[in-house]
Formats: sequence, C-alpha cells, structure tokens
Amino acid sequence: MRPEQRGQFGTDGCFNRPAGDAGGKRIERRKPVHPLTCWPAAARRQVAGVFTDIDDTLTTDGKLTGDALAALAALKHAGLHVIAITGRPAGWSEAFAAQWPVDAIVAENGAVALIPTGVPGAARRLYQQSAGVRMDNATKLRQAARRILSEVPGAVLATDSGGRETDIAIDHSEHVQLAADGIAQVVGVMRQEGMNASVSSIHINGWYGDHDKLSGARWIVTELFGRRLDDEIDRWAYVGDSTNDALMFEQFANSVGVANVRRFEAQLTHLPRYIAAAERGAGFAEVVAAIFASRIGMQSAAALTAPG
Repeated sequence: MRPEQRGQFGTDGCFNRPAGDAGGKRIERRKPVHPLTCWPAAARRQVAGVFTDIDDTLTTDGKLTGDALAALAALKHAGLHVIAITGRPAGWSEAFAAQWPVDAIVAENGAVALIPTGVPGAARRLYQQSAGVRMDNATKLRQAARRILSEVPGAVLATDSGGRETDIAIDHSEHVQLAADGIAQVVGVMRQEGMNASVSSIHINGWYGDHDKLSGARWIVTELFGRRLDDEIDRWAYVGDSTNDALMFEQFANSVGVANVRRFEAQLTHLPRYIAAAERGAGFAEVVAAIFASRIGMQSAAALTAPG
C-alpha cells in the first residue's frame, strides 16, 4: 500500500467521491472519511442487512450496553438481517449467538458460524474447514503458540483461548498490555509459521487457511439465505473499529467506523467510508438510528433504538 493511497479522517462537510465497484472489487480510500451525517439517505434506505464487529464496536468496556442491544433488536424487528463477525472464539460466541437478536455470529475471523436454534442457550455450529483439516491444523497451532510464548517477551495467550478451535490469540490490550514492537514480533512469528495474522483492538489472531472476515461474510450469506453477497453487497452495511476490519471497509460501500476507529488511523490500509460521532456501542446505535432515519424520520428512529 503506497502512502498516497491511505486516507485521512475528515470532519468538515460532505463531498462526492467515486464509490468504486462494490461487487468484490476494490474501493479507493484516497480521500477523507465522511462524517456519518453525509451517508446518503438513498444508500441507507436500501440497506437490508448489517454486518458488525463485536469488541469495541458493539461492546463498550467488554459489555453489550442497552443502547447497542436495543439497536440490534430494532434491526431484527424491522426485518433486517444482523450478523456479527468477530475474531472471538466459537466457545465464547456460542452463548451470545443464542441470546442476542442476530441471525448468526461468525467467529474466529470467518472460520466458524454460530446459528441460533430457538432453544434457549443453544446454537448450532458450521465450519468452513473440514474436521480433518481442523485436526491437522490444531497441532501446528499449538506449536506456533509455544514458539510465540517463548520468543516474545510479555506475550500471553488470550483468556478466551479455551474456546478456540481454528486459531490462536495473543492478548495485547484486553487484560495485559503488549507494546507495539511486541505486537509486530508476534505477527512476524505467526507469518514465519505460515499463518495468517490479524490485529484487533484487543488480540493478535493467527490461523491456517484462506478464510477471513470477508470470506466468512460471503460464506454465511450463502449458507443462511442461499445468495451471493457480492450480488447484493450495496444492500449491506458493515460497522467496525480496528485494523482487522480494513478488508471489510475496503469492500463495503456502506462501511462505517465507530469513533474509536480513529486510534488506528495510521495502521489502517483501508478506511471506512463514514465515521460515527460516538464510540463503541453508542456509535453502533448511532449507525442504526441513521439507517432508520432514512425511512421513518429522526424522531421515530431515535425511539426505536433507545434502550429499554
């Protein structure tokens, strides 16, 4: 990525820029990101589904707040699809897939989907990789984890590691702090081991396979609805907050960062098209209110997404 291809976050006014071809092709990010208020009503009105990251996008300080939960419920009540895509493990995600008003949670950066069954506390699992591939990879994942822990000072496994099936995660900001050079060293070791590596707002994830958040989104739309995401990508929005959302920001014309995405501006290879004024769960609720405002007016939209 050449320096001139990076965008900068803008706060002053709206302007036109090429949207690119969202059907699986790159969307340029050369100009400043628009404030959320610049998201055209026509684009918002055609949104039929929302993909969202979880940590520091839906959640605030590790919890789903009332405003974010109300926003999820409003989307489902209105008949819109809601799918969370996260680097969190399948074991961690399962209970939330059963409890939250979502169509699915795609966990471990696209590898595993948790689908609500309608039975309290239960969700079924779908995998992109076969059981044999997952078993073969598990040995390599353990070896890579041991190498990282022995070679990178201060590196520790994420506390949710017990629920992981297809990847490993090193904590850098959830319960411990790992400096930037340590994060870079972990990523370097993962890549030396032949792994994909991705840095979220809290963890460094490493895995074997060609899946990622985007392929996970394409996969789950086909699994749930029997359709190709690329044929209807302009009818979906994506909301995120971190460097591991860059691919989704690149591909979705209706991509939005919650305000705390600003802290990753220098590291993002592709920026969201729009940015909310609020951070984390409040920012997600702001995005949902904007979607409804294009259809029913601001006052009603605010009421729909108000907690409790």
